[in-house]
Amino acid sequence: MAQPIDFYFDFSSPYGYFAATQIDALAAKHRRETAWHPILLGVVFKQTGQQPLPQIPVKGTYAVHDFARTARWFGVPYRTPSRFPISGTAPSRAYYWLQERDPALAKRLALALFQAYFAEDRDISSPETIAEVAAGMGIDRAALSEALSSAAVKERLRHEVEAAIAAGVFGSPYIVVDGEPFWGSDRLDQIDRWLATGGW
Repeated sequence: MAQPIDFYFDFSSPYGYFAATQIDALAAKHRRETAWHPILLGVVFKQTGQQPLPQIPVKGTYAVHDFARTARWFGVPYRTPSRFPISGTAPSRAYYWLQERDPALAKRLALALFQAYFAEDRDISSPETIAEVAAGMGIDRAALSEALSSAAVKERLRHEVEAAIAAGVFGSPYIVVDGEPFWGSDRLDQIDRWLATGGW
């Protein structure tokens, strides 16, 4: 049986958001499963020396323009958040806590949090906002709120980020198909062809 497609992303990444809206349908087209891995680009950037795109002179202006254009390309709602970037720590902890209980629901929560941030301009670095989004999906608000400060959940996220860095992950989205890495939402067409042909 084929291994799941590994999908690494940061909740503060517009390109991660765009890929998140597409990756499961793309995988299903080729009868594959996906394994979602929220990461923290802030930690990754300490290893790579990178910084958030909007903070880079000249390149940042282009990136902000490209975020909106790419959203239109994929046909997903988007508006530049009033706070950008934000910390992905709390939403990532929420994801991993729920993933241990209901993986499918955890993906739905991730998508809902992405939309809350990038379409509704809600601050998903806030535990209160996360709890509100989750409660709207029928997730136990009190249990989730407690989990965000759980030592076990904190350790799970730390382990996941360290494992991602060890695997060579340096951006969002970063997608690995049978050991072959692809960086960026603009690589989805290549991934489609790779899955169809077995690579080149």
